[in-house]
Amino acid sequence: MNLETWELLSYIVTVVGLPLAIFVFIFEQRKERDNEDEEVYQLLSDNYQDFLKVALENPDLRLFSAASTPLLDDQQRERMYIIFSMLISLFERAYLLLYEDKMSDKQLRRWRSWEDYMREWCQREDFRTALGEQLRGEDPDFVTYLRTLAENRDPA
Repeated sequence: MNLETWELLSYIVTVVGLPLAIFVFIFEQRKERDNEDEEVYQLLSDNYQDFLKVALENPDLRLFSAASTPLLDDQQRERMYIIFSMLISLFERAYLLLYEDKMSDKQLRRWRSWEDYMREWCQREDFRTALGEQLRGEDPDFVTYLRTLAENRDPA
């Protein structure tokens, strides 16, 4: 191989190989980011399933009823407060990890499932009543978002 052949091969690598390598790198980075996003979403979903189990273990609180649960004793009110704290914490974590102002279709689809959970809980009178106290100290953007959902809820 002479110098001209080496020069030609270097041009080919520069013109074809380098852009291809950059494209492959960007593609792999995007794929990795999507996998990380999916893993975060799955972990949050698993946490919500665990939360639902806790709610099911407390049928006397009637947590799945839209109307408030009247005549709770002190222990029941404390359990409800703790359960709502767990839920607010989970919602805030989902908001901080998944919500963005500009989302791709895939991100928006994931976020809307969480927004549906939040809307569903905002239908519950006891949950809305507890929000004032429960949201103290939480992320200000999350507080605004959840309060907006609670105020603009669809009629049940």
